[in-house]
Amino acid sequence: MAMDTTIVVSVIAAASGVIVTAVSFYLTKEKEREADWRKYKYEQYKEFLVSMSGVVGTDSTPDGKRSFAVACSSLHLIGSSGVLVALHELIDAIGNPDLSRAAHDALLSKLIWEIRQDVGIPGTPDESEFSARLWSSGSNGIRQE
Repeated sequence: MAMDTTIVVSVIAAASGVIVTAVSFYLTKEKEREADWRKYKYEQYKEFLVSMSGVVGTDSTPDGKRSFAVACSSLHLIGSSGVLVALHELIDAIGNPDLSRAAHDALLSKLIWEIRQDVGIPGTPDESEFSARLWSSGSNGIRQE
């Protein structure tokens, strides 16, 4: 009987070792997939923000507008619901001729804050403390838009 107990304990120990190894492998792979996804999203968001430079002030060009439109559409593949709501609010407001710079900046800030939240950028302040603006090169140096 003592031998049977020893065999049972050995089998249980071996099985638990295999289970712990499998769970550890799974969790490690899951973390790697999450990191890869976050990196991919960051690159897509970065491309989107770069495309915004093609539609700002005197830097606005037809190619820039096309690039921006493609980048906006592409965000629907990766963006969180918060990012997409903020994007739609900004895009809808841009067509309003009465949109003030302050209102524009508030909508832009909301969008960029949502992007930072979605990617999990450390050190992102509270939404009420976050502010973003766009800049164009202008004809006589860089200026805020």
